[in-house]
Amino acid sequence: MADIKYYDVILKPVITEKSMNQMAEKKYTFLVHVDANKTMIKEAVEKMFAGTKVASVNTMNCDGKKRRRGMTVGRTAATKKAIVKLTEDSKDIEIFEGL
Repeated sequence: MADIKYYDVILKPVITEKSMNQMAEKKYTFLVHVDANKTMIKEAVEKMFAGTKVASVNTMNCDGKKRRRGMTVGRTAATKKAIVKLTEDSKDIEIFEGL
C-alpha cells in the first residue's frame, strides 16, 4: 500500500442533487483515493476542516465505465466515494456553503 498523507486522501467533493439533500443530515460526499480506508478518511476530514468531528464513514468502490474507440474496448479509471457523517455538535464544512 502506498504512503498516503491526509491531504492526498480527499480528492474532491461530489456535488449532486442527492448529496446536497443529505447535507441537511450532516452527511457530506467526497471522491477519495482508491487505497484509502475509513480511518484514513476520518483523520483527513478532521484535519482538513477545523472544528469537525466525524461520527461515521461509509465507502463505496465504483468500477470504471466501459468505453470504446473503434475496435478497441477499454475502461475508465475506478473511483471510490465516501459519505462522511458528522456529529451533531460538529461545525459544518465551509466548501459546501452557498451552493
